[in-house]
Amino acid sequence: MKNIKSTILLASVGLALSWSFTAAPTWAQVAKSKVVKTTVEKNLPLDPAVRTGKLPNGFTYYIRHNEEPKKRVTFYLANKVGSVLEDDTQRGLAHFTEHMSFNGTKNFPKNELVSYLQKSGVRFGADLNAYTSFDETVYQLPLPSDNADILKNGIQIMRDWAQDATLDVTEINKERGVVLEEKRLGKGAQERMQRQYLPTILNHSRYSLRLPIGTDEVLNNFKPETIKKFYHDWYRPDLQALIVVGDIDVNQMEKTIKAKFSDLKNPAGEKPRTKYTVPLLGQNQFLAVTDKEMTVTVAQVMIKQPAAKLHTATDYRDNIVRGLFNRMTGARYAEIMRQANPPYLQGGADVSDFLGGLDNYSLYAVAKPGELENGFKAAWRETERIRRFGFTQTELDRAKQAYLSDMEASLKEKNKTNSDSYVNEYLQYFLKGTAAPGISYEYDLVKNDLPGVTLAEVNEVSKSSIKTTNRDLLLLAPEKDKATLPTEATVNSWIKAVEGEDLKPYNDEVSKQPLLANAPVAGKITAETKDAALGTTTLTLSNGVKVVLKPTDFKDNEILFSASSAGGTSLYSDADYQSASNAAGMIESFGLGNYNPTQLEKYLSGKQLSVSPFISERAQGISGSSTPKDLESAFELIYGYVTEPRKDADLFQGIITRSKAGLANRGNDPNAVFQDTLSATLSNYNVRRTGPSIAKIDQINLDREYTIYQERFADASGMTFTFVGNIDVEKIKPLIEKYIASLPSKNLGQQAKDLGIRIPEGKIAKNVYKGSEPKATVDMVWSGLFEYSAAEKVQLDALKECLEIRLIERLREDESGVYSPGAFANNTKFPVQRYSMFVYFGCDPKNADKLVASTLDEISKLKANGPTQVNIDKWRAESIRTRETAVRTNGFWLGYISGQINDKEDLHQMDTYLKDLNSVTIESVKATAQKYLSGKNFIRMQLLPEAK
Repeated sequence: MKNIKSTILLASVGLALSWSFTAAPTWAQVAKSKVVKTTVEKNLPLDPAVRTGKLPNGFTYYIRHNEEPKKRVTFYLANKVGSVLEDDTQRGLAHFTEHMSFNGTKNFPKNELVSYLQKSGVRFGADLNAYTSFDETVYQLPLPSDNADILKNGIQIMRDWAQDATLDVTEINKERGVVLEEKRLGKGAQERMQRQYLPTILNHSRYSLRLPIGTDEVLNNFKPETIKKFYHDWYRPDLQALIVVGDIDVNQMEKTIKAKFSDLKNPAGEKPRTKYTVPLLGQNQFLAVTDKEMTVTVAQVMIKQPAAKLHTATDYRDNIVRGLFNRMTGARYAEIMRQANPPYLQGGADVSDFLGGLDNYSLYAVAKPGELENGFKAAWRETERIRRFGFTQTELDRAKQAYLSDMEASLKEKNKTNSDSYVNEYLQYFLKGTAAPGISYEYDLVKNDLPGVTLAEVNEVSKSSIKTTNRDLLLLAPEKDKATLPTEATVNSWIKAVEGEDLKPYNDEVSKQPLLANAPVAGKITAETKDAALGTTTLTLSNGVKVVLKPTDFKDNEILFSASSAGGTSLYSDADYQSASNAAGMIESFGLGNYNPTQLEKYLSGKQLSVSPFISERAQGISGSSTPKDLESAFELIYGYVTEPRKDADLFQGIITRSKAGLANRGNDPNAVFQDTLSATLSNYNVRRTGPSIAKIDQINLDREYTIYQERFADASGMTFTFVGNIDVEKIKPLIEKYIASLPSKNLGQQAKDLGIRIPEGKIAKNVYKGSEPKATVDMVWSGLFEYSAAEKVQLDALKECLEIRLIERLREDESGVYSPGAFANNTKFPVQRYSMFVYFGCDPKNADKLVASTLDEISKLKANGPTQVNIDKWRAESIRTRETAVRTNGFWLGYISGQINDKEDLHQMDTYLKDLNSVTIESVKATAQKYLSGKNFIRMQLLPEAK
């Protein structure tokens, strides 16, 4: 199940609750005055497209008909129940309860619930999931809606989750190990540091004592009666809501919900659901935390303030103002990162949600080694500039344009919005009361309010947010730098020094030049063929480029595209590899045509598009997306990145300097060390696959990089473009002739080279000893030659899935030794037909050998007997249901068409997909296991803690 995710940068920590005592209000003795009647502003209405109601027992429901995707429905059971409600003997049991809901309910004993859903085509973890946080527990269940029995049982599952988990003692004891392994996965530098700083930044509120994962003591020792009490007290209808969005009959669903959920009972003498908060202390706090595995030094300032509400039209307007402030602030900090020598590795600031009823103005700087003062001052300097001078009118105009463009894009997709988007909107409405009036209503609000927002209003946000009280300063750093970290007084002196500087207002430079120095000279479409079955039109252009067009109606405001031709970095020597592999990313960051990166960012403001060149090992090309409205701008960028790339020595040197600084402490991170070792081992230590290093960065040469980039894009004749989405074939043709048929062409016919990089043969076992936590990471790899075909790929996928199902059942459910074991299969056609199969999991180091033995035993069973028929049926159902929804997305078709072209495969290959699925049998998977999991080529890699 999902659990809380936090980052080192604390603005995203999502928690809430307060131990602090709030005294009863004291009223001053004042003379009575006349009562003045005030009008309380009404909350914004709920989107009328959703049917909502509340049963007599307090159970709430939201139902909406939506056909994106068709024949699917998504159920969410939301509970205003999280770890904040636990008493001291229950720490971790809100999350444990969530786990137990998958381990037996009244109508689905033990693991039958997961098994039944897998047979129905629902993937455990990917589709079927849940999460627990401080204030809520939410269960999610996406189902096919075109099968009455599955739909009926899905509703029964939601009803069981609401109040009928069995909490079987045997299952509880088995699940202890699983939850402890989930907890183990979170251990490391971030978790150790978090334990030190959370009490401070959460102002010693209840939140700091109620991390959802809980404590080892409770998880190991709690009695079944303790979790049953938690379940009885808090899983109750007045704290619950069912959200149903999908291709369903709303009237019938409402009747079913009333029939199924009306008998839910609130407990006698129910406990009040206290709303905890993080108190504002009216003081400033400072904390420096170090850890030997920390790789960078981070300075963060959090200025806490009461949270902004989003209930009324006035709230909504205030939210627009804050959104404009954040856009402009983000643009300022992004511009700093585009300087020739940025003062820090990363930096930024915004006003955002904190938790426990608070927002915060959060500023952070990830410092270059030894340059914390310079980096922090630079980050604070921009905040001070914003506070002192505010923004410019041109900045505000661009921000408004971008804000309105985003809303227009959402409005255009209102009839093609995915059900998950609606579900999450109604979830926040239930949990927090966040307004959800619907996109049409919101667009009208924006259209009405946005023009009237003044510069003074936006500038006021900085004055109200950037304060000198309730300010926390947090430093996180490698342990080796502990002695040199500044004190609170020192950091405050840095702030005062910046505030005393003679700063100048921001100068908003906007180029008036055209983007391209040279306008394209249009070419011609020389041939056109149509494939009615596939729904494509293929154009051949005068420069040899081919363009495949697939118009779809999946999205009203989306066009995706990609282009590639053979070659890539494989055509260059090892000495040139670093320059070649970094060329596309760096050249893109230099800007385009007449515009440097900052000018280009401003030029594109308000446009809904993205275009990026790439150079991979065996190809080069361009990928991106656009709306129909901005398609010509996207074409302009395509043409520009091919014909007018920029070269900037100052920006290049800045990237090199930052890249080296970012590697300074990489060796502290156990996971980075392990992944570098794994990658090196799997490539037989080829220099192109070993980890990053200062020496490799030194090999990057700007002149060589620029030349390689030009070489790779000098010949478009072998390139194929694929466009998928809301395309008008006739309207796009002139753009293709102008911007693509005009690309340079040399008809070189270059092909990628085989570099001979292979996973080594034989048996290899290697341990990496790094880190202090008692946890292991295990990777096992099988590899070799592959009999490449569509049918064989399906057989390999079936083998992978059947193996993964058994690993979950055995390693997790039976042995309680892991949290989330996984299997992954990969196959390639070029340069050589090969496959690799990965099995991976985290565990207690003491259990690694046992769990590996169990994995190998399961593989032996597959080779000897094949999988069970029921597991094949689960895989087949999941595959069919996944494909049903995938083929209704532009992303699927872009990947499929471009992939088939790159692999020189038939575009109609998918026509045999169902046939290939149905050809999978117990015997065929058995034969596939014998062929590809023989153990002849087997690598076992383990990350283990260092000896103490």
